[in-house]
Amino acid sequence: MTYFTGIDVSLRSVSICIVDDKGEVCREAKLDAQVDVIADWLRAFSPDVTSVGFEAGALSQYLTYGLQAAGFEVICLEARQVKNTLSAMRNKTDRNDARGIAKILRTGWYSRVHIKSLHSHRVRALLASRKAILKKCVDLENELRGLLRVFGTRLASRVGHGAFDAEVRETFAHDEMLSCALTPLLDARTMLYKTYLKLDNAIKALVKADPLCTRLMTIPGVGPVTALTFKAGVDDPARFKSSRNVAAHFGLTPKRYQSGEVDNPGHISRAGDADVRSALYIAAHSLLTRNAQWSSLKAWGMRLAKTRGHRRAVIAVARKLAVILHRMWVDESDFRWGRQPPEVTAA
Repeated sequence: MTYFTGIDVSLRSVSICIVDDKGEVCREAKLDAQVDVIADWLRAFSPDVTSVGFEAGALSQYLTYGLQAAGFEVICLEARQVKNTLSAMRNKTDRNDARGIAKILRTGWYSRVHIKSLHSHRVRALLASRKAILKKCVDLENELRGLLRVFGTRLASRVGHGAFDAEVRETFAHDEMLSCALTPLLDARTMLYKTYLKLDNAIKALVKADPLCTRLMTIPGVGPVTALTFKAGVDDPARFKSSRNVAAHFGLTPKRYQSGEVDNPGHISRAGDADVRSALYIAAHSLLTRNAQWSSLKAWGMRLAKTRGHRRAVIAVARKLAVILHRMWVDESDFRWGRQPPEVTAA
């Protein structure tokens, strides 16, 4: 007999339900969210239980790799699809959610979520730490700017992170009370910035030793953070049948609502990994505004900016970058700059 196991996962416990091929509930329980506890409970019921399913969440990686090591086939379901399906139930409980997930597995109406490798998650942790430290550093800089503005001190609109400490410390060095209030904030900000530099150097060293990231950085506008973020976000390029699907996966394609005579294309979907989408947007903006070297991609983006506006052009170029990055990864090819058109001189 075929069994379908659904698990509703919370932080410290899970609700688990097993149904047979007729949809009848065979066994259910509430267990600790530990791999060995779940595996022992499943084996105690029947050796025929070979697959389990749960929706994507915070513990997806832990449960997936743990249950796979225990010999089970793990199916991670797309959370939005599961939520919409379970919303048809009148009462929402963990027990009912586990039953619903088991029945979703039985019907086969689900989309599987790719579970990234542990190496990709380690890289993402490094990138997230760098981003969090930089954000706190900028928050303290803005706080210092606001406090100094009360006393008539207005810093330049753009002060480099490295020069911020020296420029700000001089402004209140003569005021003992103000120095007592602001020096701890400035010292904390300086310590955060030094920590940020360590993380940034670690990322650059990791990228320098990675041939793939080095190749991806030949694209104008793509730096170490963008290349590493894209690689960690995709993880396995073979999971995309077409490079065009990568842009849609990271939410860079327009949403569409079509019903009867109504056909309304909307804004981009913003689905998928927000960090990858943000990195591609920043790379596209840098390509159009900062990079001086000509390329057919930049020329296309500049023409689009004249007709559709800068913001839409940046999103379109970001969408192109996602396709190009994936294709360069799969084909192990180099970036094609294109043939620059000859300059037309006035007669």
